[in-house]
Order: sequence, then structure tokens, then C-alpha cells
Amino acid sequence: MKPMTLVGVPIDSVGRSGGTEHAPAALRELGILSALGGRDAGDLDVRIRGDERDPDTGMLGSPDVLATTATLRGAVAGAIAAGERPLLAGGCCAELPGALAGARDALGSVGLAYLDGHLDLYDGRTSPTGEAADMPVAVALGRGPAAWVEAAGGPSVDVARTALLGYRDQEESRSYGMLQPEDLGPRLTFRSVQDVRADGPAATGERVTSSLSKAGAYWLHLDVDVLDQQVFPATDYLMPGGMTWSELLAIMTPLGRSTALVGASIGCYNPEKDPEGACGRSLVDAVRGVFGG
Repeated sequence: MKPMTLVGVPIDSVGRSGGTEHAPAALRELGILSALGGRDAGDLDVRIRGDERDPDTGMLGSPDVLATTATLRGAVAGAIAAGERPLLAGGCCAELPGALAGARDALGSVGLAYLDGHLDLYDGRTSPTGEAADMPVAVALGRGPAAWVEAAGGPSVDVARTALLGYRDQEESRSYGMLQPEDLGPRLTFRSVQDVRADGPAATGERVTSSLSKAGAYWLHLDVDVLDQQVFPATDYLMPGGMTWSELLAIMTPLGRSTALVGASIGCYNPEKDPEGACGRSLVDAVRGVFGG
């Protein structure tokens, strides 16, 4: 397989400077490019700014979210058309709809393996924060704010080719009225962190890889808050009960090593909460183990 091409996506959907915006630069300093063994395409010219929720979309920094999506859509489609496999170093999970839209534009259809401590099926009405990072899976499935779905060119993935893995926020998200996996019908694959442990992380990874690969190309997304808050404290929404590094690598390695993998993204590492760089170095080591040559 070709080495992955690094693309920086310096965004943070809280709408202010700092935080996860700094992740691409921090990960470069910690050696992510050598871990990948591929080309550095630099950072996209994207930022999200705005402290007030838009009345139509319900999002903070709504115009910038839509512009970021359009930029990502073009960049990912171009990279895939050129024969590259992009790895997006975010930034936050608001990068995903544009990435998936670009992959869909290039390939016609694409699947999604989504490793995250949250389901991210909010919309502009149910999101308690208004942050775009609450909503990326809903947008990809065509169920998020209409203007954001439109910016992505409509739904980017089909429910039957989507796997939501490792989440642990279902009780909280129900209290806000968020769309639930069960609402999306029986074709969706969804396994909470407890389900993953019961099935076995390696077995889960192999099973999802096999299913997605049979249907064609797929995208892999990692939000670092799928890890337990004690394992990876350098993120903004800490929760107990998450995965260990060994569990994450067991589920992620078959997904990252498949020839059907067309691209990947990493989100929600906040280097401002990692002054010694310990979490970032562990993340780079994981990238080397999963995607490196």
C-alpha cells in the first residue's frame, strides 16, 4: 500500500483560537510524518471562529464550518484522484463531513469506521454546545443541519456502510434528545465500548474490516476521546470508562492495514493539555503501528 499523505486541519469548533487548532503542528514536531513515511501536504487554510449559535444551523462559527467542509471536500477528492491516501491530522471531528464528501466525490461511495467516545449524532437543535464536533456523523448520514449537509453535497455515507465503535455517551445523549443508533434502523453497525470488550477488540476490528472491505473503500476516523480519560487526558471532553491503548490498537490495526482503506482522520488532540508531549508521542506511536510502513 502507498504511504499515507499527511494533511493538517487546524480547526477547533469551539469557535476560538487555540486548543485542537494546534494539533497538526504539535504532531509534526513529535514525528508523525516519519511515523507515516509519506508526504506532507501541509495545512489547509481553514479556521472556525464565532461564539454565537447561528439561528438556522444551530452551530457556532457556522459560515466557517461550511467553508471548511468545502475546502476539505475539494482537498480530499483531489488527493484520492491523484492516487494518494490522505491522513487528516485535526483539529476536531468537524473535519469528517468534508473528508467523507471528498472521498465520495472521488469514488462514488465510501464506508465509515468511526472510533469515538461519542456518537456525534446531534443536530443544531439537540446539541448542548452548538459545536460542529457534536454533529459530524449526523451530517454524513444526511441528518444534521441542512446547510451543512448541503455543503457536503448531501449524505456522504450510507447507514449500511457505517460502523460506530467505542462510544460511551448514550445515556447523556438521550437526555438531550439526540438521534440514537437504534433510530437509524437495523443496517447500522454500532458497538459501545462495553460491546467491544464483550466481543473482543481484535475480533470487532476484524469483523468490521471484513464487512466494510467487502462493500468497497472506506474511511477510518479516530477521536482520541475513545480512550479513557486517565489514558489520554489531552482532550477537551473527558470521560471515564474508555479504551486502553492496547484495546484501541487491537480494534484499529486491521482497519488501518486493509487495502480497502482510502483515507483516515484523527481528531480532538489538544496539545495545550499535553505540555510534556506524552499523549502526543503515544498517539504518534499508535499512528506508526497502524499506518506506518
